[in-house]
Amino acid sequence: MPRPNHDPKHLAILQDYYAAHRLIPSYAAISRLLGFRARNAAAALAGRLEKAGYLRRTPEHRLVPTDRFFERPRFIGAVRAGMPEAAIDAPPDMVNLDAMLVHRPSITFLVPIKGDSMIDVGLMPGDTAVCERRHVADAGDIVVALLADETTVKTLIRENGRYALRPENRAGNYPVLRPDPLEILGVVTGSFRSYRR
Repeated sequence: MPRPNHDPKHLAILQDYYAAHRLIPSYAAISRLLGFRARNAAAALAGRLEKAGYLRRTPEHRLVPTDRFFERPRFIGAVRAGMPEAAIDAPPDMVNLDAMLVHRPSITFLVPIKGDSMIDVGLMPGDTAVCERRHVADAGDIVVALLADETTVKTLIRENGRYALRPENRAGNYPVLRPDPLEILGVVTGSFRSYRR
């Protein structure tokens, strides 16, 4: 009778270890972490995870994670925020958050959101905006702009043939900003938030 395959469970433990320590442990450390009696069991696991595309070896033969290592399950059906409905039995597809939010890594930077001037477009205090470094944007883009010595996130609008920065909080009574000159640092392409305290 073949042995049960615990690779998915072991992969999950390695993913948690990587999240805490930002490295893939040595074979000896993998053996201790997963309760293996022999180091060659850790080497065999690493080989299977490498073959499956979760790990790769550097030229120095160190194990490092691949993009697939960072994929997380996303369930196919949407989850209602209102009335509960039956659980979805469809298997999840796998999503890499970096691939989902970062399209051009070389020009991407992150900006923490402070204040509530953009809540009507879903940018809440404490969120992190994902931005691409650009100095030109189109009307309707959410941009990071430099005002004097401070940065702000606002929607770029065209007004009387000139560009201006519009806040997105109807209840907040924030004014439209008309800096001259207008210096754009980047365009917001996404955002995320954490509910961990």
